[in-house]
Amino acid sequence: MDWFTALAPWQQALVGCAFTYGMTALGAALVFFFKEIKKDVLNLMLGFASGVMIAASFWSLLDPAIAWAETNGDIPWLVVSIGFGVGGLFLYIADKTIPHMHFGPDHAQEGVPSHLKRTILLVFSITLHNIPEGLAVGVAFGAATEATDPRAAAIAAISVALGIGIQNFPEGAAVSIPLRQEGLSRGKAFLYGQASGIVEPIAGVLGALLVTKVTFLLPYALAFAAGAMIYVVVEELIPEAQQTSSSKRHFAVFGTMLGFMIMMILDVALG
Repeated sequence: MDWFTALAPWQQALVGCAFTYGMTALGAALVFFFKEIKKDVLNLMLGFASGVMIAASFWSLLDPAIAWAETNGDIPWLVVSIGFGVGGLFLYIADKTIPHMHFGPDHAQEGVPSHLKRTILLVFSITLHNIPEGLAVGVAFGAATEATDPRAAAIAAISVALGIGIQNFPEGAAVSIPLRQEGLSRGKAFLYGQASGIVEPIAGVLGALLVTKVTFLLPYALAFAAGAMIYVVVEELIPEAQQTSSSKRHFAVFGTMLGFMIMMILDVALG
């Protein structure tokens, strides 16, 4: 542990996001063993990812953001509200400008009109999810260096990376297996699936560098990451997980509750 805490914040974020990316690649590798994924299982996965992101948004991001705002002598509710709102607005703009395709049965396209292949549009969709996840990990490690107890804060940041990594495993499978169903070979489906997670280390390093260079932005950045993640959950993950008969929507519900509980346990136990 000492070697890790001795690293610079951006290096810690890089290690943490390398783990989350590795979990995405590991999940994408399931395409070598399964050709298709049942809708109920996919809904469970999407619900699980939603639960992890919701729990992380509060315990790992918003709660520390409020504490930092109080320490800085700012108005906590105002700082957190601004950061949270801007985070959601950022994802909204990205959602409307970056061409991508949803994983729902109708494969609805969003963003500017594009002639890109369906497979690329599908990868872009999950890549949008990974931007706020990478930022969350990076900002958490950046915040650790400014904490009164850097070691404890680093352990809390590790819990964020661990939680995001856990939910990236089913997310990787949710990318590669549908791509296999689109007609891609197993190798190409895996390649595209793991590629969707590459943005996380980039976003993580940028987030860590930003909050360590401009420390007054720390509470705003924490709330920003939370707002971006909640936007993804409400706008895409939960609606897609609910695209099934009413008698089977409990798969998404129980997945969400399970993901929330696991992330809550990680934050409370390690944080």
